[in-house]
Amino acid sequence: MADQTAALAATFPILEFDSNREALINPGALIRSRTEMPAACVLCFFHDVIADLQDAGLLTAVASLRSEMGAHPVYRLSTPAGAVALLHPGVGAPLAAALLEEAIALGGRAFVACGGAGVLDSSIAVGTVLVPAAAVRDEGTSYHYLPPAREVALAPAVVAALEAALTTRGVPHRRVKTWTTDAFYRETTGRIARRKAEGCACVEMETAALCAVAQFRQVTFGQLLYGGDDVSGAAWDGRGWTGKRSVREQLTLLAAEIAATLV
Repeated sequence: MADQTAALAATFPILEFDSNREALINPGALIRSRTEMPAACVLCFFHDVIADLQDAGLLTAVASLRSEMGAHPVYRLSTPAGAVALLHPGVGAPLAAALLEEAIALGGRAFVACGGAGVLDSSIAVGTVLVPAAAVRDEGTSYHYLPPAREVALAPAVVAALEAALTTRGVPHRRVKTWTTDAFYRETTGRIARRKAEGCACVEMETAALCAVAQFRQVTFGQLLYGGDDVSGAAWDGRGWTGKRSVREQLTLLAAEIAATLV
């Protein structure tokens, strides 16, 4: 098996995992820790929710990360369970992983991501809260943080904590395996069928990578998704998922409260 893996790695660069923990560029050397950065952090994929919270005066800027897209502000948000940091991690695995790295360098230690996901099962209604317990690694970023494998599992204790918190708050939810892909325009019927056959209930673009970074950096990570568009049928059904503003806001505030309890 080891020989086969080595042979595949020689053919496919993505399988050339390097266990050296020191890279030429390390986030800790570029990002200075900020004492006002809460240890609990929400990675919120909803730009509209962040804008609404900011307009309501509920966010205080504590740091700013940068990419070629411009500034990526890091905010402080108060919750009944304590203060958390909140930032938009970009879209797609590479940028989300890089910004998670930098948030860790700032002092983040417990992270809950919240976002939407396409569903592979039409019985999952729009707005249904999904708690990933594992992710199929059909993206590239996670292979730079963990040895090659088909899936990555989220920490069972964190998944259980998320589910317990949702149950306590009376929020119906579903534990799922998710499919993390880099190319939503290449979600073909054949690939969708294969992912459904291996137990995936939804598809998104970041979970596997974020989980891999968290494991590599030894920080706590969990994710809350909500059922969005439907890719399970013969034709795509958008189901108006991006317009579910109240769902997105409630999920963000839930993620913040739960994240505060994980540190």
